[in-house]
Amino acid sequence: MSLLAPIWLLLLIPVALLAVTYVVVGLRRSAYAVRFTNLDLLDKVAPRGPGWRRHVPAAALLLMFALLVVGFARPTAEVTVPRERATIMVAFDVSASMGATDVSPNRFEAAKQAARQFVQGLPERFNLGLVPFSSGASVAVPPTTDRQAVLTAIDRLGMDSGTAIGEAVYSSLEAIASLDSEEEAPPAHIVLLSDGSNTTGRTVSEAAAEAANRRIPVTTIAYGTADGTINLSGREVPVPVDGPALRGLADAAGGGFYEAATGDQLQAVYDDIGTSVGYRTERQEVWQWFVAAGLIFALIAAVTSMLWFSRLP
Repeated sequence: MSLLAPIWLLLLIPVALLAVTYVVVGLRRSAYAVRFTNLDLLDKVAPRGPGWRRHVPAAALLLMFALLVVGFARPTAEVTVPRERATIMVAFDVSASMGATDVSPNRFEAAKQAARQFVQGLPERFNLGLVPFSSGASVAVPPTTDRQAVLTAIDRLGMDSGTAIGEAVYSSLEAIASLDSEEEAPPAHIVLLSDGSNTTGRTVSEAAAEAANRRIPVTTIAYGTADGTINLSGREVPVPVDGPALRGLADAAGGGFYEAATGDQLQAVYDDIGTSVGYRTERQEVWQWFVAAGLIFALIAAVTSMLWFSRLP
């Protein structure tokens, strides 16, 4: 936290002096009380004092002054705020290896469920598109605010052979470029989920370079485990996830890299991505927080003083 007008903090000096004065006056009262030497008689004739309660209104009042002074100093802090607009392309691996059952019930069904929740959790004004890819890549849903269209397309996804990661990035970039006719194109981001290596089409390095050139980050999710297998013509074929290739794509394209070995982990990854692409951090003045806290302490001082002493502090 930083202050835009720290000069106002000088007002804390009289607040501190007021606190010191309160303590000194309290000590003098204590010294005067002990001059009455017959303590047994004093205990009988004098009413029981309020004890610690008498300090509560004063302490609350001093805190109110201090908080208001800090508010006048115009404090600022990093605050997370939702983006008004953005374009998110979800690139979804539908290769045959997504049928591996190392994730329950299998990688494909668990990934579809997590993608649905990701779509539903994004701000309504975001443009959202879907690019499924296997041996090739195509835009199933161009960027749109129609969430139902994306959800319906996810439900209709089916698996095929091959893994064209590079082509998925290129198709996503072209879909984003289709919105450039707008006066101010919203910021864009590609979220790519895959469980394998690039086997066809343009290379991952080419796709990463193109995304970096267009300044569109690509966040990748390596989905699955090293022990995944699929049944192919009666034999078990290993389909381990290829994390290093996806990490390289994310690093080169300025995005983030995640790993998910279970459906729950994938959901957590999507939640984190949704937060990072759906919100931005900016520095804002937060003097309202301090003024509000000061008013709360002022109410505490007033209420406790009225309840315990039948007067305002």
